[in-house]
Amino acid sequence: MSGWKRALDAAGVLEPGLRRDYGVQRELVARFRRTSYLAVRTLLPGALLPHVVVATAVMHHGDNLLDTGSRARRVEAWAAWERGVRAALETGRGDDPLLRALVHTVAVHPRMRAALDEYLDCAPAEVEFAGFAGEDDYQGYVDAYSLPAFMLIGCLLGPDAEDGRYRAVCRAFIDGSQRLDFVNDIAEDLAEGRLGVPAGTLERFSVRREDLAAGRAAPGVRELVRDQVGLAEAALRQARAVSGLVPATSRPLLEALVEVELLTASAVRARGPEVLRGSVGPSPVAALGVLLRARSKTRRAGVRSWGPW
Repeated sequence: MSGWKRALDAAGVLEPGLRRDYGVQRELVARFRRTSYLAVRTLLPGALLPHVVVATAVMHHGDNLLDTGSRARRVEAWAAWERGVRAALETGRGDDPLLRALVHTVAVHPRMRAALDEYLDCAPAEVEFAGFAGEDDYQGYVDAYSLPAFMLIGCLLGPDAEDGRYRAVCRAFIDGSQRLDFVNDIAEDLAEGRLGVPAGTLERFSVRREDLAAGRAAPGVRELVRDQVGLAEAALRQARAVSGLVPATSRPLLEALVEVELLTASAVRARGPEVLRGSVGPSPVAALGVLLRARSKTRRAGVRSWGPW
């Protein structure tokens, strides 16, 4: 029996049609978020794996709806999706594989319902996003969209009793990760007519948006990249506190996610002004090392994961 089938068994996904629905989400996540899928497949116990895959699929589907097409098209597509999700949760039935799998995951993990409601309420902030005037605007975006989106997964991995510390650490993680994405994806974002680095930050380093859009490495670009990466690293180092706040079953995955983001930060800093020509990822060898070390922790903790090794 394959590891995925054993994971479905462990997660209580037994009905053949529902297993196929979860399988569709697995294929999508493995295709579009390969690094994330490898991490969860390698480090999570089977009882959690299918549900985290579904939460990731919801995030990916939402990102596609919120980022594709004209503003009017995105607003319409999101509204239709939101109605479908809320109807499925109310009736306990979905009319596509993602909704059916989501309904089951929420039934197994009821606390995901609150995270999902927050995400549905806050996600339209992404439709309105075109850039930030200053740092306060960026931080507001993290609170309004980035954190609620991450908590779809975060709520499945956190402690049963939450006193606010876990969410604060999750915010530090997504703050660092989001800022890193924005500086790493400057070229891609500008091609879509938006920029995640605040205008005030550009001004502070005497960098013009037109120079970035044209791929011109103006004198302040290197310092701007270094500044934004430094802020991202500071937040990610704060997120290392997650180790003492979560169950042993999810600790290796969350620790690994933080360390892979820190590796990415180092790669972005080294790339410097060349980010204007395209984004960069962490060293595959270094990232694999993070996963292997995390995998050894799962074994020492007696956690049965379902990865390829």
